[in-house]
Amino acid sequence: MSSDKFDHGKDERLQSRDVTEGAEKAPHRAMFRAMGFDDEDLGSPMIGVPNPAADVTPCNVHLDDVAASAIDGVDETGGMPIEFGTITISDAISMGTEGMKASLISREVIADSVELVAFGERIDGLVTVAGCDKNLPGMMMAAIRTDLPTVFLYGGSILPGEHEGRDVSIVQVFEGVGAYGTGDMDADELDELERQACPGAGSCGGMYTANTMASISEAIGLAPLGSASAPAEDEERYEVARRAGELGVEVVEEDRRPSDIITRESFENAIAVQTAIGGSTNGVLHLLALAREAGIDLDIEDFDEISQKTPKIADLQPGGDRMMSDLHEIGGVPVVIRRLLEAGLIHGDALTVTGRTLEEELETLDLPDDEEIDADFLYSVDDPKEEEGAIKILSGNLAPDGAVLKVTGDDEFYHEGPARIFENEEDAMAYVQEGHIESGDVIVIRNEGPKAGPGMREMLGVTAAVVGAGHEDDVALITDGRFSGGTRGPMIGHVAPEAYVGGPIAFLEDGDTVTVDIPERDLEVDVDDAELEARREEWDQPEKPYDNGVLAKYTRDFGSAANGAVTNPGLRDE
Repeated sequence: MSSDKFDHGKDERLQSRDVTEGAEKAPHRAMFRAMGFDDEDLGSPMIGVPNPAADVTPCNVHLDDVAASAIDGVDETGGMPIEFGTITISDAISMGTEGMKASLISREVIADSVELVAFGERIDGLVTVAGCDKNLPGMMMAAIRTDLPTVFLYGGSILPGEHEGRDVSIVQVFEGVGAYGTGDMDADELDELERQACPGAGSCGGMYTANTMASISEAIGLAPLGSASAPAEDEERYEVARRAGELGVEVVEEDRRPSDIITRESFENAIAVQTAIGGSTNGVLHLLALAREAGIDLDIEDFDEISQKTPKIADLQPGGDRMMSDLHEIGGVPVVIRRLLEAGLIHGDALTVTGRTLEEELETLDLPDDEEIDADFLYSVDDPKEEEGAIKILSGNLAPDGAVLKVTGDDEFYHEGPARIFENEEDAMAYVQEGHIESGDVIVIRNEGPKAGPGMREMLGVTAAVVGAGHEDDVALITDGRFSGGTRGPMIGHVAPEAYVGGPIAFLEDGDTVTVDIPERDLEVDVDDAELEARREEWDQPEKPYDNGVLAKYTRDFGSAANGAVTNPGLRDE
């Protein structure tokens, strides 16, 4: 972009002028020149490229290359690309360990760090790069909070592995651990599965949290349509990245900000897509957090209302067998959005980052006609996989502020059984692995909520072990913690209020009869109010899990899961 096209020096919208314009800014320019920037760069809009590349997870190991393509797009379009780093946590590697407590905290640190650099260095716009699960909401939170012109860029998902003639992912390895514990899989087969499940770079390949949030980034308007599904190691991923860099300059030129895009309608679109594709329960937590950042009135019950009228039309892992790469082969997320739009389930007039509406943007894409799509995992709205979406919000005397379930099996599931109480994930995992689990059990894991963890550990290890042990349909699990997007079966998380602050889940006792009723959206314990109140009087709040350091800070700062577990103090309820 030539300087006569975009007169950076005279455009007072650009905060980078604070460090590039005028004689008194000579020292600032000298610092930029030390990094190889020249007069043309200093006369261009400054586009930040936050990059969480790291060798701690395959989700992010390739992001330097993805960011480089985005930087090329910025540079070739006449922007001044400024790359900077931020953190990531590998959910899969930390899963089942104390380290998993860092996962949700990383969402907050990512948002804060991007906000700080953009503010401190007077950046004009952002192209946010994201890989592992919490990168995605963290980057979108930062975009909304800074309200800088921003393009969201996903790093892409891993290709499926192959084991015994079927596509597999990391989730099958976790489930293999459960099968190994019951003797249904031997050590040699588990070793073979381990070696074949993850063939390269990219985020976990099913419709787990990363791919759910990438799909949501399109539906909510922060990413261009068609940008989510290209695999991490596909050449198309790098074309997506280059175009994101080019668009990053355009949104600054046009002063197109997240506040122009993010509306109540865009959140409803995001929820409709999440429920239609069988997306992760984490999407509920993250969308609530994004809404709080944007000042949009969004309630946990809104997810259930939208899910009740939005059928599930994509059958992907963990509910089905197919992966994000399979969806990409038939046109990606836009083919889902198109079907929902034609059925009147999407607001087609919602604005996107390109400046066009969702409906207008669909018309620019080279998608196959619906009748040409021959895919056994994509259904029509008129003849869906399930009549309702996958996300269910349960409530009752165990979860007055709600709890979240993703249906991957029977939509009419009803379960009543004795509570088996565990104060942490490790004890529950030992119970399952030692073969104590019985048909009809209701496993209750408490003190894993936002404050108590802190950070709401995901519990794919336990849920996969339950499924691997052959109890996908006859054992329920309830927790104030979270689940991985790869979890399947009747697993209810985000129980609010959490046990640590005196939510009713804290007062359950071993053997109490618990009912999970999906059709009625009920999560109840067969104990009357008077008895629950008597137990409350006898209850003592657990000691703080950590006395100092970053985890102690988040025990103090995290809010309820019912509101997205946000820490931004300006967004808290009184």
